[in-house]
Amino acid sequence: MGEGFKGLKVWQAAKDLAVSIYKMTEKGNIARDYGLRDQIRRSAVSVCSNIAEGDERGSNRDAVRFLYIAKGSLAELITQLEIALEVGYISQDEANKFEKICSDLGKSLGALIKARAE
Repeated sequence: MGEGFKGLKVWQAAKDLAVSIYKMTEKGNIARDYGLRDQIRRSAVSVCSNIAEGDERGSNRDAVRFLYIAKGSLAELITQLEIALEVGYISQDEANKFEKICSDLGKSLGALIKARAE
């Protein structure tokens, strides 16, 4: 991502989350549940991808639209992680870790949306 990228820190956090999700889903029972594993991975990748795509659109209006899509993907990810917890694929500690990361990222996306909407 270029230095002029307005959401660089938010994008970096989202990308780091996606990498962590990939690593977490390559072991244990979740690795064998291809449907849930792949959906969790797609949601995580979608967050950082939509942040980047929105920034490249060239207008604040388009950027905000894609930031909202990123927030939606983050909500999907949170739901899927909750399911993974409830079926015993991830531990409470892992769920808590990802919940904190997702919560912080959601707040950052909200702030970025507000900044780009002005």
